Amino acid sequence: MSYQDYLPTNWIRHRKDDDHPLVALRKEVDSLFDDFGNGFFSGTTEMNVRSNVSETETEFCVTAELPGMTEADVDVSIAGDRIIIKGEKKSEKDEESDDKGRHFHRIERMSGAFQRMMTLPFVIDADTVEAVVKDGVLTVTIPKPPETVAGSKKIKVAHGK
Repeated sequence: MSYQDYLPTNWIRHRKDDDHPLVALRKEVDSLFDDFGNGFFSGTTEMNVRSNVSETETEFCVTAELPGMTEADVDVSIAGDRIIIKGEKKSEKDEESDDKGRHFHRIERMSGAFQRMMTLPFVIDADTVEAVVKDGVLTVTIPKPPETVAGSKKIKVAHGK
């Protein structure tokens, strides 16, 4: 055994003995820890939704990755200065085998409920917000109130001496 046998698998490069039983065991344990973060042990199926928030002079834009979801799976609501995005991705099968006799050995595709809440620096006019789902990406456009847009002034930044 060498010192490399004690290192995490992603630190090991160009190993010739990848089929060593301890390497296989380490990969399985690493996989279990990866699954732990996805609710594997707790029985929960809460999804982690990746999102971006961007801003221009006139609006905020929230985009969220929702692969395989449609507008019917997503709910967007406004409460004062908060935007709440929630929904649920239904699994194709909740069982470990399907009706075609197929037995799954590994299931990595996520399903479950999610909710994201973001607070903006102004009260949101719900009548002006637009939300669109296209190709598995939700885009929510939130116009800034006129007083917020008119109240800002760009300041020139000079080089110090």
